[in-house]
Amino acid sequence: MGFAEGLIMALQIYAGIGAVVAVAFLLIGVDRIDPSARGSYLFRVMLIPGVVGLWPLVLRRWLALEKQGASDGGHG
Repeated sequence: MGFAEGLIMALQIYAGIGAVVAVAFLLIGVDRIDPSARGSYLFRVMLIPGVVGLWPLVLRRWLALEKQGASDGGHG
């Protein structure tokens, strides 16, 4: 396997993980992070490319907010 093939495979894996994170985040997480996003489905579609590309940051922030919410007793 050459360098280009390895790079393409790495990008495909990265995008695949990003797609999984995007589906989970846009179905579950966005409502918990931003309650005003409830019912705004066009907004979620527009977020897909950004979440796929920046999934490590999105996942880190989402988990931090979930942990913070759990330590606050589920408030806020």
